[in-house]
Amino acid sequence: VTALLTSDRALPPALAALRAAGGGAVVAGGDGDAELLAAADLVVDGLVGIGFTGELRPPLARLAKLLDYVDATVVAVDVPSGVDASTGAVEEAAVRADVTVTFGALKAGLVVDPGADHAGLVDLVDIGLELPPASIEVVDADDVAELLPAPAPESDKYRRGVVGVVAGSNAYPGAALLSVGGALITGVGMVRFVGTYGPAHVVRLRRPEVVVTEISDGDAEAMLGAGRVQAWVVGPGLGTGPPARSLVTAALASDVPVLLDADALTIVAADPAMLANRSSPTVLTPHAGEFARLMRVDRDDVEARRLDHARRAAGELGVTVLLKGSTTVVADPAGAVRVNTAATPYLATAGSGDVLSGICGALLAGGLAPLDAGATAAFLHGLSGLLAAGRPAAPITGGDLIERLPAAIRAVQTDL
Repeated sequence: VTALLTSDRALPPALAALRAAGGGAVVAGGDGDAELLAAADLVVDGLVGIGFTGELRPPLARLAKLLDYVDATVVAVDVPSGVDASTGAVEEAAVRADVTVTFGALKAGLVVDPGADHAGLVDLVDIGLELPPASIEVVDADDVAELLPAPAPESDKYRRGVVGVVAGSNAYPGAALLSVGGALITGVGMVRFVGTYGPAHVVRLRRPEVVVTEISDGDAEAMLGAGRVQAWVVGPGLGTGPPARSLVTAALASDVPVLLDADALTIVAADPAMLANRSSPTVLTPHAGEFARLMRVDRDDVEARRLDHARRAAGELGVTVLLKGSTTVVADPAGAVRVNTAATPYLATAGSGDVLSGICGALLAGGLAPLDAGATAAFLHGLSGLLAAGRPAAPITGGDLIERLPAAIRAVQTDL
């Protein structure tokens, strides 16, 4: 064992103990440390602690970069050096660990990208700390199993929830089909679809279980007159012109929860005041690009500081934000955050978000609170993706997610 010291100010008793145990120590700098790391079988990263923020200083940044080129297994202590433990932000250089052994509790930076991508396999060691309630929670299968609405013996389709889906257009009828499919398979009592002839015709042909109301383009009065709903899903493939805006405005004027996705997000990005003064919850499901337009920030900064941005947007807009991505973050206006870790990069495919909006809308209609609905939907969506992609993983489509959703629901209700 050789300790690679980052300065010549190491505590003498510590050095003496190391040498008495048979170890050695050298001070970092020059070519010697690069050769030492290149020859190592295992590297333990303890450059900085969990209070670190900002950028690694040049001597430490150099060591972190050297580790990108070694064959050794890299184990980080508590959090990889260069990762902000509280947010997952990575300013510049950071250690990319194979394993992170963390103590007491998970740190946000280990479950939220980009920090999570640097952590590798995370091993939590309980050291008996008494901790306050967490403001950031990781969702797992047990959580989802408890939250999923289950029909009682006396249930009917209305008690199980009715979700209204306003999606698709003549240009994008498939978006309607995918959103409707996600809602149906999640187990809602009824799906009402409202749309123009093109998407309405496709939904009638492919999903006979759906109650379809065909309307003229932008007819908000006909949309609201389609029948009782307990939540609206609005936006996928809808378009962004005045007719689509009319439908988004009508949904937001209703007294039931509303989920806005895709084109609906573009519409409210142009006029965020549309979200104000609602009597019922609103859920937004943007990816980083949509979020950047909505909040008028840089997309790269959204990706770099996912947790901070999701929290700020939820608080400022008074909505629940489901920020999609490599690690999906769900934040509510009160500051609570849930993080989904069930995901695969293959979820980045056309139609994937449409399915997610349907899943989440069905859970809202089934009575879940927005934070619970968002977190549960993200987990089921991600697990469906993992099941569809398989091992070794292969590309998937939005339709594959719908086909695997029943298996994902069964999986969380049994011992994974």
